[in-house]
Amino acid sequence: MLKIMIVDDDKHIAELISLYLRKEGFETIEVHNGREAVEIFPVYAPFLVLLDIMLPGMDGYRVCEEIRRTSAVPIIMLTAKGETFDKVRGLELGADDYIVKPFDPSELVARVKAVLRRYEKKDNDSQSIDLPNLHIDPLSHVVMYHGQEVELPPKEFELLFYLVRHPGRSFSRDELLSACWGYDFPGDTRTVDVHVMRLREKLSRDDPWVIKTVWGIGYKLEVPQ
Repeated sequence: MLKIMIVDDDKHIAELISLYLRKEGFETIEVHNGREAVEIFPVYAPFLVLLDIMLPGMDGYRVCEEIRRTSAVPIIMLTAKGETFDKVRGLELGADDYIVKPFDPSELVARVKAVLRRYEKKDNDSQSIDLPNLHIDPLSHVVMYHGQEVELPPKEFELLFYLVRHPGRSFSRDELLSACWGYDFPGDTRTVDVHVMRLREKLSRDDPWVIKTVWGIGYKLEVPQ
């Protein structure tokens, strides 16, 4: 049975989410404090986290950061705020999806199932890839660059792996968001630019391949012919 951790200080909302998820066959645990969520997470070892932003003890952004230090588990942010900034910040910290309150519980369940399917698909895509001076192992999430391991947060890893798997192909920012974050992001797409910038900073030596900006479109991994 797949375990889901629900982190929300509103006990009524947490209970409602739990009720709907259990009807679909999931096991759930409800946590109402950010610090407690960080402590419980490694013990409970959930397959997915539903994480509210406004929490006592530690806000959802900090909780997301702490989880991402050790785990690539799927995270869906729950927020009462609809501004693009809040959504972008959650994505940049490594969240996989977000849903704005008030929400339809059946929609939330559908989002949970969709995110879990994406992660199952990624787990099945396990073949490592090599380029000059670069080795990527998707099973262990290890990136070796010029013989040294480079630590990449989950979304930076996914973006790099996706580009490397499709060398020479140009992708728009919306396509990269859909492929790596799993949905059509409405509005600001700067989160892709931020992640590309960070990858370039970490993989900045003189190599025959490069993450190239395709003006007016987006990005591609350019490789030598």
